[in-house]
Amino acid sequence: MAFDQATRNRLQRFVNEARRVLEEEFTRQLQNDYGMDPSSGDVAELASLRHINDAQRETARILRETLAHYSAGGDATTTQGLDRIVREQSFTVLNRLAALHMAEARGLLVQSVGQGFQAKGFQLYARLAGSGLGETGDAYRAYLFSVFDELAEDLPALFDRFSPQGRLFPREAALLALLLLVNDPEIDALWGDDETLGWIYQYFNSKEERRAMREASQAPRNSRELAVRNQFFTPRYVVEFLVDNTLGRLWFNATGGQTGLRERCQYLLVKPDEAPPAAERLRDPRSLKLLDPACGSMHFGLYAFDLFAEIYREAWQWEQAQGPGSLAVPVGTQPELKPLSQTYADEQDFLLDVPRLIVEHNLYGVEIDPRAAQIATLALWLRAQRAWHEAGIKAKDRPAIARGHVIAAIAPPAEGELRQRFASQLDKWDAELFEKTLQMLKGLPELGVLLQVEHELPRLIRRVHLGQGTGLFAQQEQEAWHQAEARLREALSEFAHAAQSSYQGRLFAQDALQGLRLIDLCREVFDVVVMNPPFGALAAGSKDELAKAYPRSKNDLLAIFVERGLELLRPGGRVGAITSRTCFFLSSFQTWREELVLGTSTPEVMADLGLGVMDDALVEAAAYVLEKRA
Repeated sequence: MAFDQATRNRLQRFVNEARRVLEEEFTRQLQNDYGMDPSSGDVAELASLRHINDAQRETARILRETLAHYSAGGDATTTQGLDRIVREQSFTVLNRLAALHMAEARGLLVQSVGQGFQAKGFQLYARLAGSGLGETGDAYRAYLFSVFDELAEDLPALFDRFSPQGRLFPREAALLALLLLVNDPEIDALWGDDETLGWIYQYFNSKEERRAMREASQAPRNSRELAVRNQFFTPRYVVEFLVDNTLGRLWFNATGGQTGLRERCQYLLVKPDEAPPAAERLRDPRSLKLLDPACGSMHFGLYAFDLFAEIYREAWQWEQAQGPGSLAVPVGTQPELKPLSQTYADEQDFLLDVPRLIVEHNLYGVEIDPRAAQIATLALWLRAQRAWHEAGIKAKDRPAIARGHVIAAIAPPAEGELRQRFASQLDKWDAELFEKTLQMLKGLPELGVLLQVEHELPRLIRRVHLGQGTGLFAQQEQEAWHQAEARLREALSEFAHAAQSSYQGRLFAQDALQGLRLIDLCREVFDVVVMNPPFGALAAGSKDELAKAYPRSKNDLLAIFVERGLELLRPGGRVGAITSRTCFFLSSFQTWREELVLGTSTPEVMADLGLGVMDDALVEAAAYVLEKRA
């Protein structure tokens, strides 16, 4: 179904109304049940809540620890922390219901949200459970929780009912109102479309919120404003144009033009008189890496998934014709890859695993908004499930998908007492390295992938462990980091699950582990970077740091993202971006154009798109591809 303006308007009304229902419901729950008032910021003592049962008391305790974790850095007031709790709980519930409806449309899940209390899955569950679960509303809630717990095995970031963003659930009246909205016939056709999740994310924050933020300050004042103010959905044709001419073109060149992508990629620009390049030794597709450094709902990744599926099929045929070992693997690729024909019994066995391979090996994304990372992870998982559904693979026969590579660039844990307690369990060097790593990641919520940790890490390793040293991230330094990181991961995992650890302690460990994942991603070398990056003024809290790190691009975020994209590429790799077109003619971008666009890269294609491309963004846009020079 095409996402024309009328369709988007219907979906926007649904999201706005669903958000209103959920936020009103959870505000009432906090005030009436849990002694926490978002309007005043008042938080009652836990011992004073004598009107709630034991399960609610545990939730009340966890909500207080979550609030303390949000406020630990000193940047958020109690009111702001409570507002965040309401907002995140609301978004999680909306995403869960949307995910269930989309899973139904892909044959992954028996009807559970469709038709509400009359859903086929719930009717069967109710007959088996009998009257033991109480009234219909209570039984339906128990049924949904059982579905959440099942899906949490694959998608803990969204469906884990014990996560800080998923502790609350609407009571029956609010839940019925939500089910009516979700089952509105006007949006029924949208649940089968991969783009729906992205539009839900876009519309969860209203145009009025973005307008108010811009009126209050010319530059974003924090990471949430940076995310919300630059939240513009990329149209499908722009996504295809950029992915076709980056990933598609790389594979086209490698095969000497002998690829099915030539017909599949409708925006792949091949000149009528262009002589096909000589075929190269094809890359093992498991070693190809695509990054979206401002991924939102992973819209670029969803389309790239289709191209990667074709690339895998052609790679298998190439290896069958040329023999094992005929697919090239870049030096240093981790993990080491055995030939496809030695990994899989036959082509059918191989093709069954391709959706999992794409999610686990090929697609990377970074987001400063944790809610977007939640959506992106879900979107890729659903895309893989749709591929299996279309191939007629039953759910029980589908390979399990590991976590993948979508990372939320969140603030490192700020709790001083917890940092000291954790460090006390480490040896002297690991304790010092951990503390300095957290200091290095301090600007993560506003910088995301722009934080050049791969430059800082060698200096940190040398300073703490190897003496001063010189040069780049040498083998000795890499080995020292790998060993230390493994020890830190294990120690953090043990700290999170220790019997004496508080809920806040588990949140502390989870956030620290997320920072380690971002470090790993920034040390990867990518073949393709595609993006719709933030643009405009730099956020106040990161302006000085960005200006120092990116002196050629410091006047605008879009220029910095393009420079960073080129940094993360291997020679011959390609950046594809949609940004404001002003960077190609304003004098303030002259150095950027001369030293980056025309210096370290070669412009390959450009589309001057004008106004009205990215929903309500008042910007004249251009989409373009740069190839990194050797």
